[in-house]
Amino acid sequence: MSERALGLVARRLLATNRAPDALLYIQVTRGAAKRDHAFPDDPRPSLIMTVRPFDIGVRARQQVTGVRVVTRPDARWARRDIKTIALLPNVLAKQAARTAGAFEAWLVEADGTVTEGASTNAWIVEADGNVVTHPTGPRILAGVMRDTLIRLARADGVRVEERPFTPEQASAAAEAFITSTTAPCLGVVAIDGRPVGKGAVGPVTLRLGRLLWEEIERQTGYRPAETGSG
Repeated sequence: MSERALGLVARRLLATNRAPDALLYIQVTRGAAKRDHAFPDDPRPSLIMTVRPFDIGVRARQQVTGVRVVTRPDARWARRDIKTIALLPNVLAKQAARTAGAFEAWLVEADGTVTEGASTNAWIVEADGNVVTHPTGPRILAGVMRDTLIRLARADGVRVEERPFTPEQASAAAEAFITSTTAPCLGVVAIDGRPVGKGAVGPVTLRLGRLLWEEIERQTGYRPAETGSG
């Protein structure tokens, strides 16, 4: 499907569902084939698009109030940088977070380092203002919002270091936050029930959140009123 045709189908899907504010999800797989382990010969890719109402204003408000996370063992396979539909460990971690009354679960590798969230990237802000997140590679799925934030932060003079950190370092950090397409820069105010920093969203996180919303507005013309301006 051409890019123009894809756009037409997306707009038709949005109109059919009558959802003015919605999340449009596009999923492409190798294609349908008989049950077999080897790749099928000359498959036709399968395209699935779904739409559901999504109030991004809730996320904007959470940028001010912050969210809570819990830690869970990282039980995923060794190639997390490849996006697949085999997300059972992520699903179980997210359910564990929900059961604990948290927004997200941070996944902890066997060596004691935080890789990422079940559906987000994980960040901390050290006392000197340095922002730290896990480097790209097989251990994490590098998010689009992650890459965008690194670019915007560095352009704004914020030092970003791509290196692993532990849950203990996160709990002792000045600030912590998560990023994803549907959760742009949400401050983490508690990890496993222990407050991070002052237990509130910190100034660096708020600053980075504003930078992200300015970029989203520049690209799309859209910005929830709750995020303010400047």
